[in-house]
Amino acid sequence: MLKKFFASRWGIISTGAFIGVFAPLLQKWGNPGNMGICVACFERDMAGALGLHRAEVVQYMRPEIIGFVLGSLIAAYLFREFRPRAGSAPIVRFVLGAFAMIGALVFLGCPWRAMLRLAGGDWNAIFGILGLIAGIWVGTGFLRGGYNLGRSQETHTSVGWLLPLIMLGFFALILLNPQVEGQGQRGVLFYSIKGPGSLHAPLFIALGVGLAVGILAQRSRFCTMGAFRDLILFRQTHLFLGIVALVAVAFITNLILKQFNPGFANQPVAHTMSLWNFGGMVLAGLAFALAGGCPGRQLFLAGEGDGDAAIFVLGMITGAAFAHNFGLASSPQGVGPHGIAAVIIGLLVCLFIGFTMRKKIA
Repeated sequence: MLKKFFASRWGIISTGAFIGVFAPLLQKWGNPGNMGICVACFERDMAGALGLHRAEVVQYMRPEIIGFVLGSLIAAYLFREFRPRAGSAPIVRFVLGAFAMIGALVFLGCPWRAMLRLAGGDWNAIFGILGLIAGIWVGTGFLRGGYNLGRSQETHTSVGWLLPLIMLGFFALILLNPQVEGQGQRGVLFYSIKGPGSLHAPLFIALGVGLAVGILAQRSRFCTMGAFRDLILFRQTHLFLGIVALVAVAFITNLILKQFNPGFANQPVAHTMSLWNFGGMVLAGLAFALAGGCPGRQLFLAGEGDGDAAIFVLGMITGAAFAHNFGLASSPQGVGPHGIAAVIIGLLVCLFIGFTMRKKIA
């Protein structure tokens, strides 16, 4: 019965509604404004916590991401869907992950955060969402033209366990090196003492929400990129209903919590350079489409044993380090000094991948 429910329309709506309730609640409990959940921003914070970049305001080992992977792992085992596989153009997936992150950090958010920013009244998110749709639309053109990263193959169980084990290792680091107020480093981990990285919900609450989202999203196949792709390619609205539910419920929850603040200016962790809000998400959307899933979906796939999705995740974390080490990421003051060039280069790289990895359709 559970399998049937999560495969149904109400299953995907329930997943979107759950995120729509708990993302604003995580914000209320301590996460940054309009950033109750953001896969790109949270992976960036994790890169900072590991010292891969030294932007002091975005360093925190986010337990939500750990929960996403482990929750998906739990669901995959419970429903006998843990399938270790790998081998489908891993270097391409790594590069796509890196540029997806760079595009997202020019906008300042993943697709989930774009929806949550909109539900919180940040109208700058409109340009990001339009850019996301445009990037996915370009990606669907490549899919129609025979673009294919090839088939992954069944592999050893240990391959499917590697990213979950890495996440367990990250959680162990949190427990062994807990944050102390006013200290920017504890053992091997870096902690922000100001800025978005210093804002976070209590550890076990954030982990619990992450685990629940991981379980629900693995079962329902929740994916923002897939929602727009299916709508464009097949006129199917199944996954899209999950996005509608997320935005609608998050909007209502924000109203109840008095977190709805409409406007363009002075929005939390956002800038008003509309063209590059659009352009950054064009790059991210195209990379997601070419890789076969949004950043949340990649985490859930990795949790159920997909080594290729794990490579994409590692590419995103590496891309976050590059973005902050080389002045690519945006800030509330605007796009980083080299962010525009990075978006243009990323689009050229993604177009190169799209055009050169097509199979002729007979």
